Amino acid sequence: MERHTGINLDMKKKKLVEIKNVSYAKNGQKVLLDVNFNIYKCDFIAMIGPNGGGKTTLLKLMLGLLKPTSGSLRIFDETPGKASQKIGYVPQNVHINRSFPITVLDVVLMGKLEPRTKWWQRKRDQDRREAMQALEIMHVADCAGKMIGQLSGGQRQRVFIARALITTPELLLLDEPTASLDTKGKTDFFNILKELNQKISILMVSHDLFIVSSYVKSVACVNKRLHYHDQAEITGDMLESMYSCTVEDVCPVELVAHGLPQRVLKKHDEHEHHD
Repeated sequence: MERHTGINLDMKKKKLVEIKNVSYAKNGQKVLLDVNFNIYKCDFIAMIGPNGGGKTTLLKLMLGLLKPTSGSLRIFDETPGKASQKIGYVPQNVHINRSFPITVLDVVLMGKLEPRTKWWQRKRDQDRREAMQALEIMHVADCAGKMIGQLSGGQRQRVFIARALITTPELLLLDEPTASLDTKGKTDFFNILKELNQKISILMVSHDLFIVSSYVKSVACVNKRLHYHDQAEITGDMLESMYSCTVEDVCPVELVAHGLPQRVLKKHDEHEHHD
């Protein structure tokens, strides 16, 4: 990818994440190779790529759940894990028993629990107010008293994000948040994310760029290596077909837009990265 010329607008923005030459291997198998990637304030990045390409691994490295084999990560100018309160994370599969008798409000309040905090030491009234505010932001405040198992898939996903928002994060990491939603549900969901993005940076793993492309500002293709495409490299108004990387270091470049095949993303340069 050609480096930016003229004034670098990114220099005016707060850098939240800085990843330099990061590689990760598991059981001798290379999962990520020489990843260079930055996330700035109010970025909205879609991370795409094949299953097993390293997308979720990269999220876990940023969260401090995994340690890189080589390279360095700085999250809010700290080592991964130390800035966890500034990050909201919603994994691909949120494990919660739908039959368990817990209300939506209590699910969101779980986001306030910390290992060293005693239940009776928490400021219950303040926590409840903050939980209701998070539910209002996600447009599901009317569900606060319902059991979590009574909600639709789209409503539950909004609740899980509300749980992540209760700590007022600056960065939101979402791992395939719309996998179980229909088209209307996805549209409604992304409209809410667009509102959040005015104040919160979002990095979202997704295979569904049919809708995502209408909202994200840039795309990161991950298949062991990471290749970043800013908005200027996307031709046409929107991507109108779902795609993912299928061969290492290569993303599909022929997609259907407005009924005609178009080249959407530039072919990858071996040394390009987001800087």
